[in-house]
Amino acid sequence: MAIDTKKLYAAFVFILAMQLSYSQLGFSHELGVIVGPVAYQSDFGVRSDFETNSGNAGFGIGIVHYINFSYRSDCNCYTTKKYFNDHFKLRSEISWNKTKLQHFGEFVAEDQLTENAERLRTHSGEAQNWDIGMQLEFFPRSIRGFSAGVYKFAPFASLGAHYVSYNPSVTTTYVSSDPLNPNDVGNIEDPNNFYQLWEPGSISDQSGTTWSIVGSIGTRYKLSILSDLMIDLRFQYMFSDWTDGLNHQLPSNQNNDWLVWLNFGYIYYLD
Repeated sequence: MAIDTKKLYAAFVFILAMQLSYSQLGFSHELGVIVGPVAYQSDFGVRSDFETNSGNAGFGIGIVHYINFSYRSDCNCYTTKKYFNDHFKLRSEISWNKTKLQHFGEFVAEDQLTENAERLRTHSGEAQNWDIGMQLEFFPRSIRGFSAGVYKFAPFASLGAHYVSYNPSVTTTYVSSDPLNPNDVGNIEDPNNFYQLWEPGSISDQSGTTWSIVGSIGTRYKLSILSDLMIDLRFQYMFSDWTDGLNHQLPSNQNNDWLVWLNFGYIYYLD
C-alpha cells in the first residue's frame, strides 16, 4: 500500500513553517544525521521475552535540525542569558525505520507440534514507518559552556510528538495438513492461515497514519567547534496498534505498538 504522502507533506510544511518563524528571530541552526538499530515492540512474539525483543530488530535513519536559542546568527553573538536559552534546543526530524517481524517464544518452540504453532511459525511481517515531528531537548549543563569547549559532554533529555505514516506488510506460507480443511496458501484474507485464537479482522496490511509520543535520553560529545557526535536512546509510543499489521484482542495484547531506537548521530553547526 502507498504511504499517505498528502498528510505527511502537510505535517512537514507545518513544521517547516515553525522552523522558519524561529529563523526570522535570528537564532542559529544545526543540522545532522542519525542512524541506528530499532527494537520493535508489537503483537508478534511473547511480551517481555528476550528472544522476541532481540529478534524483532530493525534499523532507522533520519535527518535532524536544531534551533539553538543561545546564539544569534544575525550578529554572531550570544543571546541574552536566560535559563531557557542556555538549556533548551528545539529539534525537528524526518526519519524512516523498518523492522522485519516474526513470532518467537514458547508458542513456536520446536516441541510445539500443533497446527496453531505452525500458523505462527509461518506468519511474518514488516513494520515500515516514516516519521516527522519535533522534540524539545533539555540540557542540564550550559549550552554556551559546551559550545565554548568548557566540557566535552553535554547530556540531554527530550520530549515531543511525531506524526507517523506506517506501511506494514503481512506474509504467510502456512499449508494446512488437514485434507478436509484446506487453506488458500499465501492469502492473508484467509483466516485459516493464522492463529485460530485470534478473532477475524486481526490481520491487515493497510497503510495509515497516527501520532506518537517520543522521549529520549542521550549526550553530545564536542568533536570540534562546529561539530558534535551524539548518542541517544529513544522510546516512541504509537497511538495505533496497526503499525505492525497485527492487532489481536487476546489478554497478551495490552498496549499499542512502540519501539526503542538507539541513535548515533553527527551534528554540524550551520551558523
